[in-house]
Amino acid sequence: MARVLIIGAGGVGNVVTKKCAQNQEVFSEICLASRTLAKCQKIAQEVKKLYNIEISTAKVDADRVPELVALIKDFKPEMVINVALPYQDLTIMDACLETGVHYLDTANYEPPDNPKFEYKYQWAYQEKFEQADLMAILGCGFDPGVTNAFCAYAQKHLFDEIHFIDILDCNAGEHGHPFATNFNPEINIREITQVVRHWQEGKWIETPPVIEENSVHFTFNYPEAGPRESYLLYHEEMESLVKHIKGLKRIRFWMTFSDTYLTHLRVLKNVGMTRIDEVEFEGQKIVPLKFLKALLPDPASLATNYKGKTVIGCIFRGIKDGQPISKYIYNVCDHAKAYQEVQSQAISYTTGVPAMAGAMMVLKGLWSGKGVFNIEQLDPDPFLETIAQNGLPWQVVDFEGDLPE
Repeated sequence: MARVLIIGAGGVGNVVTKKCAQNQEVFSEICLASRTLAKCQKIAQEVKKLYNIEISTAKVDADRVPELVALIKDFKPEMVINVALPYQDLTIMDACLETGVHYLDTANYEPPDNPKFEYKYQWAYQEKFEQADLMAILGCGFDPGVTNAFCAYAQKHLFDEIHFIDILDCNAGEHGHPFATNFNPEINIREITQVVRHWQEGKWIETPPVIEENSVHFTFNYPEAGPRESYLLYHEEMESLVKHIKGLKRIRFWMTFSDTYLTHLRVLKNVGMTRIDEVEFEGQKIVPLKFLKALLPDPASLATNYKGKTVIGCIFRGIKDGQPISKYIYNVCDHAKAYQEVQSQAISYTTGVPAMAGAMMVLKGLWSGKGVFNIEQLDPDPFLETIAQNGLPWQVVDFEGDLPE
């Protein structure tokens, strides 16, 4: 039915490729491209073995628009799924505009020299994509992505007004390493060492970074995972949700971290290994965080021995028919089952499945429009149905627990 170009051959790229191959009635031809061709070829060999499907592979530097344009013109996809680094979002969007191809990513743009991620850089492309009669879908992973769809679903079906949203992300898995990150170490560490923000009564409130002793945290009892310490963290989906959820008074994002993980990270920060500016070492310029990334395990390599589950969802409090109600929408994903199916850990799985599903929505005409879109602006029903059919079932329950005020 459609040709799709996937850019990025890490853990998420592996999942997206295999999930597209599982849905060949939609993704009739697949090309996987990366700076490292060998990674693409390895995944292509696994796709051939698992599904008896041949996919194309290509080498491309996603920082260079001319290379991207040449690849897109050669393969001629209907859509590009960007699961490369957030630094490369804008170059890939530029290439899609130049070649007339729809665009989708899983994480918003982040300037390499500034550890802040925000949508303003990509929202600025609204007019360009609108004039080109193209769709750009932003943040179509799990969080952001499915969490946004949960919010849209709650607004459409469950509430007359949503007043409070708490997004809770728990990884209750064990990978056997003393310290490792579940996705790109550079992006992950930049994210959790920055000042925390949440939105309340029309403004952003700042609190200390996760790794500081006075950070905001509480114990939450997660379905199937049990009590876990959950830390207030800034996450990008809040920036778009405050624009699109009517009646919202507060939105917060919480993520679980172990004491061991935070201790390692505090030490690394204290000795300067999380710095993103260049330092001179033996006559050469290096960025400490990039060097640390080279020393840490590749997140894709964690999948083999990963055990346990992820639990990610949203708690909503608001009004229905004049009465206060509280609902919890969440997914549970098993690391070992994800590895058994697509040789991935659950973090990559929960990001890759929604990316495939979002692309499917556009290619099947279930999502349409001109311009740049966040997930909550689109119909959540077919998207949530599709992820449930492809390994990410979700459920809605009444919430009767306690949250910090």
